[in-house]
Amino acid sequence: MSDQPHTPILDRVNTPEDMKTMSDAELRQLADELRTETISAVSVTGGHLGAGLGVVEMTVALHAVFDTPKDKIIWDVSHQCYPHKILTGRRDRIRTLRMEGGLSGFTKRSESPYDPFGAAHSSTSISAALGFAVARDLGGEGGDAIAVIGDGAMSAGMAYEAMNNAGHLGKRLIVILNDNEMSIAPPTGAMSSYLSRLYAGEPFQEFKAAAKGAVSLLPEPFREGAKRAKDMLKHMTVGGTLFEELGFSYLGPIDGHDMEQLLSVLRTVKDRADGPILIHAVTKKGKGYAPAEGARDKGHATAKFDVVTGEQKKAPSNAPSYTSVFAESLLKHAADDPRICAVTAAMPDGTGLSKFMERYASRCFDVGIAEQHAVTFSAGLAAGGMRPFCALYSTFLQRGYDQVVHDVAIQRLPVRFAIDRAGLVGADGATHAGSFDVGYLANLPGFVVMAAADEAELVRMVATAAAHDSGPIAFRFPRGEGVGVEMPENPQVLEIGKGRMIQEGARVAILSFGTRLQEVMRACEALQARGITPTVADARFAKPLDRELILTLAADHEALITIEEGAVGGFGSHVAQLLADEAVFDQGLKFRSMVLPDIFIDQASPAAMYDVAELSASHIEAKVLEVLAVAQLGAHKVS
Repeated sequence: MSDQPHTPILDRVNTPEDMKTMSDAELRQLADELRTETISAVSVTGGHLGAGLGVVEMTVALHAVFDTPKDKIIWDVSHQCYPHKILTGRRDRIRTLRMEGGLSGFTKRSESPYDPFGAAHSSTSISAALGFAVARDLGGEGGDAIAVIGDGAMSAGMAYEAMNNAGHLGKRLIVILNDNEMSIAPPTGAMSSYLSRLYAGEPFQEFKAAAKGAVSLLPEPFREGAKRAKDMLKHMTVGGTLFEELGFSYLGPIDGHDMEQLLSVLRTVKDRADGPILIHAVTKKGKGYAPAEGARDKGHATAKFDVVTGEQKKAPSNAPSYTSVFAESLLKHAADDPRICAVTAAMPDGTGLSKFMERYASRCFDVGIAEQHAVTFSAGLAAGGMRPFCALYSTFLQRGYDQVVHDVAIQRLPVRFAIDRAGLVGADGATHAGSFDVGYLANLPGFVVMAAADEAELVRMVATAAAHDSGPIAFRFPRGEGVGVEMPENPQVLEIGKGRMIQEGARVAILSFGTRLQEVMRACEALQARGITPTVADARFAKPLDRELILTLAADHEALITIEEGAVGGFGSHVAQLLADEAVFDQGLKFRSMVLPDIFIDQASPAAMYDVAELSASHIEAKVLEVLAVAQLGAHKVS
C-alpha cells in the first residue's frame, strides 16, 4: 500500500476541460468535494448557501457532459452558481465572494467567459438561452444553450413567454427545471401544485417508455387507437403535460442528486435533442449540510458561520432594522383597519411581512416571483375598496414598471408602495441597488414619493400612506439598521408635500432627501470647525415638492445643495426644474445636486459604495467648500 496522501480530485480541476477524462465514480467524488468546498467558502464570506448546495451534482454533470464555455449555461437565479465558479477557474478567489474587489455573488459576463449571461434577477434564463440558440443558428457563436431555472423562478410570467416562443421556433434548446420545492420562501400557486403532482407518482420517463413499448407489441391496425389511448392516459396520470403543450419534450422527474442518472440523461440529451427539451430534476436546497437542510429558509442567505455548528456570526445590533420598523408599524395600522392588506413577491421575510402573514393570513398575499402581477393585483385590491401595501425591493419594483404606470398611476388608484432596499445595498452589488425608483416614480402624474431620513420618519410615512386614499403613494427606506432615534408612540400623518427644517444656518443650504441626512449632519460638524454653519432641511417628499421651503432656501442663501440616494433624474432634477421655472438661477443662486454617479457600482460594504459614489460626509463637506469657493486646505476660518 502506498503511504502517499490522497490528492483531492477537486485539486485536479482548473477548468471544466479537466473533468472530461474522469470516470463517473470520480465525478461522484468530485461532487462531494465540491460541496465541502462550497460550505467552507460561504462560511468565510456569507452569502447564498442553500441554492448552490442543491445543484452540486448538477453542476458537475453539466460541466462534465457539455463543452463550456462554447456551450452556454445560464443559472437562474444565479445565486446558485458558487459551485460553478469553483469549477471554472475561480476557486482561488472563491473566498472573496460578494466582497469589494472580489467575485460577484451572481454570474457576471465581465468576470469570466464561463458566465455567458448575468442573471441576478429571476426568470430571465429561458429568454436569454433562446437568444443564444437563435444566434447560433443564424451564424453567431456556436454551442448549446442550457437554462437552469428554479421552480420559484418558474412562477414568473416571463418564463412562460419564453417557453411559448421557444416551442414555436422549435430550436434546439435545453431547459433544466431545478425543482427544490423552495425558492426563497416556500413556493406558492398552481405551478407548485402541478410540479408536486408530477413527481408524486411514477417517474414520467418510465411511464412513457413502458407505454411506447406496449404499443409496439400491438398489430399495426390497433396501434393508432392505442396511441390515442396512451395520450389520453398520459394526460390523466401525470396531471397534464403543460410543458409538452408549450412545445417542449419533457424528461422527468429525475433525481437531481443521482450522478449516474444525471450523466445518463444529459449525455442522451446532448447526443439526440433536436428541439426544445425540458429536464425536470428534483433537488433539495441545502443538500448535504444539516444546518442548511434544517433551516427555515434552507440556508438561502447566511452571514458568516461556523461550519461545525452552522451558527451565524452576526454583529450585535443596537437599533432595529428599517425593514422591521416598517413591518411593526404596518401591523399596528392593520389592527385598527381591516381594509389594510399586504402583497409581496416571494419575499415575506425580506420585506418583513412574515409576521403580518402569521397574524392576518387572509389579508397577506405572497404571489410568488411575479412583480408585475403583484402591482396589478394591488391595483385591483385598491379598486375594490381595500388599502393595499405592495412591499417590494426597489430593484424588483423595476420589473413591474409598466403596471405601475398603466394599472396604478393612470387610474389614480391608492396603492401604497413600500420600497425596501432603497439606495446602495452592499454585497449583492449593482444588480440589487435601489438606485432608480425616485426617478421612475416621481415623473408619474399624481404620485406621492417619500423617503425616510430615519426610522422615526419611516413610522410617520407608514401612517401617512395608510391614511392616503387619493392616489398612489410610495415611501422608500434602505437596507440595514436605523440610527437609533426615539420612536414616536403615536406617529402623526405628514402633510403631503411638506418638508421640515433641521437646523438654521447661513450662506449655504443643504436639502436632504432620505437617509443621507445623517452624513449631512456629520459634514456640518466638520464645517462648523471652519466657521461655516449650513442650513439643513429634510425634504421628505420628492413628489410633490415643498415649493415654499425650496424657494425660501433659495432666496435666503448663496447656494443650495440637494443630496439623495438615487440616480440623476430624481429628487435633485425636480428641484432644479422648479428653480428654473421660477427663474431663480437668474438671481445668481449657486445650485449643486449630489446624486449617485452614472456608473453601476460593484459590491462592497454600503459605506464603501457610498464613498465611491462621493455621497459620504467628507464629500458633502467638500461640496459645500467648493460651492462657497473656500480653499479646502486653508487653515483660516470663514465667518
